[in-house]
This record gives sequence, C-alpha cells and structure tokens, in this order.
Amino acid sequence: MFGRTGSRVSVQDGRKRVVRGFRRAQSEWEVLIPEHHEGYISWAEFGRNQALIADNANGKGLMARGSVRRGDALLAGLLRCGHCGRRLHVSYSGTGGYCVRYNCRGAHINHGSERCISFGGLRVDGAIATEVLRFLAPLGIEAALQAIEAREAEGSEARRQTELALTQARYEAELARRQYDAVDPGNRLVAAELERRWNDRLVEVHRLEERMGAFDANPRTSFKAQDRARLMALGADIHTLWHHAVATAETRKRILRTVIIEIVARVAADTIHLTIHWQGGDHTSLTVPKNQTGKHRWRTDADTGDLIRALARQQPDGGIAAILNRAGKRTGKGNSWTEARVRSFRSAHGVAVYREGEIAERGEVTLEEAATRLQVSKMTVLRLIAGGTIQANQACKGAPWAIPEAQLSGLNPACRPVTENLDQKTFDFQ
Repeated sequence: MFGRTGSRVSVQDGRKRVVRGFRRAQSEWEVLIPEHHEGYISWAEFGRNQALIADNANGKGLMARGSVRRGDALLAGLLRCGHCGRRLHVSYSGTGGYCVRYNCRGAHINHGSERCISFGGLRVDGAIATEVLRFLAPLGIEAALQAIEAREAEGSEARRQTELALTQARYEAELARRQYDAVDPGNRLVAAELERRWNDRLVEVHRLEERMGAFDANPRTSFKAQDRARLMALGADIHTLWHHAVATAETRKRILRTVIIEIVARVAADTIHLTIHWQGGDHTSLTVPKNQTGKHRWRTDADTGDLIRALARQQPDGGIAAILNRAGKRTGKGNSWTEARVRSFRSAHGVAVYREGEIAERGEVTLEEAATRLQVSKMTVLRLIAGGTIQANQACKGAPWAIPEAQLSGLNPACRPVTENLDQKTFDFQ
C-alpha cells in the first residue's frame, strides 16, 4: 500500500502553507494490493476490526455509535433524532445521577440554535428492552445449551493444555541434562551455568506434574442435574436472566448492540415514536407515552387515591392512615401510611382537610349516631344495613359507615331497649 497520508496546501497571509501527514480514507490511497504479503490475520478480518474501531470512536461523526460505557442508559449511542438526524446525547440527573434523559443538542452545540427533542429514558429503555426480550425468548434455550457445552469442554481443554506444557518441559529438561553431561568438567563456569538451567527446567517439570496431579485428583465433572435444570430454566425465562443481579448495564448494552443497528426517535405532543432498525434489515415501530407531571413510577395508585378522597370527608388524617394500613394499602414507594404522608398526598392533589360537622351538613350520620337515635346496639344497625333495611355507604372494609338521615325516619326496629351494661343478659317475662 502507498499513499495513506497526504498533504494540504493553503494560502495564509499571502504565503503558501503546506500541512503534511494527514491520514486519507482507504478509498483515496494511491496503491492498495490486498493480501500481497502473508499477514497475521486475513484482509476481511482486518476490515472488520477497522470498522469496529471506527464505530467505537466517541464523538467522531454522526454514524459512529461510540463504545459501550458504564452508565445506566441502555440506548446510549443507538438513538438518532428523527427530526434532524443527529445522535442523541445522554444526561444524568437526580440524587446519585440515576435519572437518565436523552436529548438532541447537536445543533445547539454547533450552531447555538434551539435544542431539538428531549425525553426521559426510563420508559423508553423499558419499552426497548421488553421488545428485544420478546424477540430473543426463542433463542434462550439454545444459548443455555451452548453455555452447558462450553462449561463441560472447559475442564478437558485446560487439562490438555497442561499436558502439552508438561511434555514440552520434560523435553527441555532432558535436553538440559544432555548438555550438562556433554560439557568438560574442567570448564567449571560453563558447567555451573548448564547445571542452573537444568535445575530450572526440573522445577518447571515438578510444577506442571503437581498441576496434572490436581486435575486427576479433582476432575471437573459435568454439570450436576440441578445446575443443568437451573440453567435451562434461566434460558427459558430470559426475562429473569436479563434482570439478574450479575447482569450489569454494560452487558445489557452489548446485547442490545448485537441485535439493533440504531433506533430513530420522533417526539409528538405527548408520545415518543420509536423505529427500531434490527440487524438483518427488519424494522419495528413502538409508541411510548411521555412523562407527565405527577405521573411517575412512585405515584400512589389511583384506587388508593380515590379512597383517600372519600375518607377525607369522614376522618382526619390520622384516622385515614390507620384505615389505609388495615386495608393493606401502601404508598407509591411501598411504605406504610402515616398522618404526615396522608397530609402530603392531600396537599399535592388538592384534597380539602376534614372539618368537624361536615358529615351532619351533608345530612348523614355515623354508625354510633344511628344506634343512639334508634336506641339499639351498633350490631343491630349493622344487621339492618346487611339486610337492606338501611341503605348506607362504606368506602372500604374497616372505614366508617355513612348513613343518610332520611333512612332513619319512621324506622322502628322491633327490639328490646339497650341495657346500660351490654354484658348483662336480659329475659322476656310473660
């Protein structure tokens, strides 16, 4: 090959300026005869290596994906802006830098213009990972079988390499012995040097013999039945394997780059449109909703929120927290409810605080008040509710009953008066 570097000529301040030594593209080389001499690797492998090096270069053009780094952003280097064609940048924010965000700011950096698009990475990463796992699921069993075969071949290969090294060491020790025997005993300096070499060869033979003895004493058997079954189960359930504690973000990104060329992203009003370009030429389109204020992974579920709104019209914050905990409800982060957390939820969602007397203002009474008016026990009122005689509302199990006053008018339950001592038995005399 000839002409890999060239020179540039320019005129500066009226004088010629020559810059030599800049690298030319391979297509611009003056002479190139592939495989003219025997090389360590083939020309095709050399070309693949050069393409891989160019693709792993960070910040070297629009088409280079860059090398895999240790950040949590799974799609770093794979996302391309569908509006301007530039690669998307990655930024981290939040406590500990765990909040991933993708943004197109190439035009802003280069020309000072406005940023193109920007969106959070949590939902996008999850959607792409789910789609990739859906396509890779049929290959999980095959990968597990290959892992089993590689593990079983590992022990035998290590023993074979050690056996070859031992054969070579014994030959070199025998050669050193013959050289020592052939030397003139009167030439003591040469004899001492040959004796030292012979001893070194014998030490190496002894070391390799001990290693071979360790292989024979503790042979590496094939997988146990339970280990084989566990590995096959992981191959069948590739989702568990993907989220395994040993699988790092770097490993997941390498898997994604193996099957995906790039992902084109376009942002609409409240959605993100993704087009996946798979290795092999296929394409898949996905639509992911954008993050909205208050709608995040730590938000309290809608059912619990509705329950808090209903209980806020009957109970103060402390009573609401107790009812929610008895009902097994949890906050968005999985914590139990406290008075402060209920108050925080109300403030964030504009729920008014409970006022004494607002139940009466709505024309409702509690279970205790209904029992007092009817001069019966609370259990009797509950029986009347269960039987449909009284129509009442309860937000959830364990919550207070809300009974409309109209349900009590004209109601005369056939029962005896309530005694002062509820534990005392009463008798009907005739």
